[in-house]
Parts: sequence; structure tokens; C-alpha cells
Amino acid sequence: MDVTAMRRSATGFALDRDDLDEDPIVQFEDWFRYACETVSMDPNAVVLSTVDSQARPSSRTVLLKSFDENGFVFYTNYESKKAVQIAENPNVSLLFFWSDAARQIKIRGKAEKISNKESLAYFLSRPRGSQIGAWVSAQSSVISSRSLLENKFQEIKQKFRDKDISLPSFWGGYRVVPEEIEFWQGRRNRLHDRFQYTKQEDGTWAIERLAP
Repeated sequence: MDVTAMRRSATGFALDRDDLDEDPIVQFEDWFRYACETVSMDPNAVVLSTVDSQARPSSRTVLLKSFDENGFVFYTNYESKKAVQIAENPNVSLLFFWSDAARQIKIRGKAEKISNKESLAYFLSRPRGSQIGAWVSAQSSVISSRSLLENKFQEIKQKFRDKDISLPSFWGGYRVVPEEIEFWQGRRNRLHDRFQYTKQEDGTWAIERLAP
């Protein structure tokens, strides 16, 4: 299959320095709200990239579940491949790509576990089936068949019948504390607008335009 001719010219809005808030979290919230209004499915889907002990990269899509001035939170199994790699090297990146809006946001920072209290609060907000699913899957491990998952699901469902489902000790959230945040706005002729926020030692953010 020849993919060399597959292309489209991004026709997003212009992005100038004066358009940007001094606080990248405020700027992120503005773009995220717009994505929620314009992206047809999963605007909170974000690619998380980690590296293992041999510096081999690995990427997968997770769902952003909250954000504030402290960082960006997602949830996972603490025994998963991503969790093992974060334990080995907490430096990670997040990439939001909203094709319909011709926008990307790239975040680099360090991932850290959130408190058990925060994880529990989110876990209790999940549908009951999703709560059971957190107990069922030994994420990233090799399994011989899907029936193992389905049987385990029924086992856990029966175990917690007529009572609340407790938070698994091996499940919870991570917060990515940002050090750099780049906003990418697609433009015609590949002359995209890119601005990078970099955290300074005094807690402020330096803003620089990058070449496309």
C-alpha cells in the first residue's frame, strides 16, 4: 500500500503569542474545552509514553481523568507495564492530538502516584462493571484465552454481590507533573504555530515560539 500521497493541509486558527495565557494550565483548559465541543469521540484520550530500564520507549492511550495546577491525572493497574516503567524512570510524556481541531498538546514531566484517598474517590465514581474490571485484569500479563477474563469477572461479581466493591490495592492514579507543555496549532503549507512553556526554578513559565 502506497501512503506517500496521503496528506491534507491543516487549516486551523492562527496562534500568536498574544493569544496565550501566561499560565499553561489555563491555556490547556481553554483548548480542552474547545476539544470537548468539537472532537466527536474521547477528547480526553491521550498517548502516554514511557521508557524501560534499557531506554526502550513504549506508548499507549490512556484517559485523562482530571487536571489542575498540580498536573494531569490518569488511572491504571500499578502492576502494569506502564507502572513498572514509571517506577524505573518517572520521566514521561503525554500527547493529545485533536485532528478535527488541527491541534496537539505535548506535555513532558514526571509521573507520581496520587494518594489512596484520591484514587478511592475516583474508583467509587466508576460504573460497577468498570470497578469489577479493575479487579479482573492482571494488566499486561500474558493470558491463554479471553474466557479466563470472563470467568474471573463472574467470580469477582459474585464475591461482591450485594455489597460495595473495594478499591484494589494494585490499582490507582498517577499525576504527571509538567515541566514542559507545547501547544501546536496546524496551519497551511506545514507552517504550523508552536509555542512551548518551560517551567522555571521560581515557578513561573517561560514561553517560546518554536519553528514548525
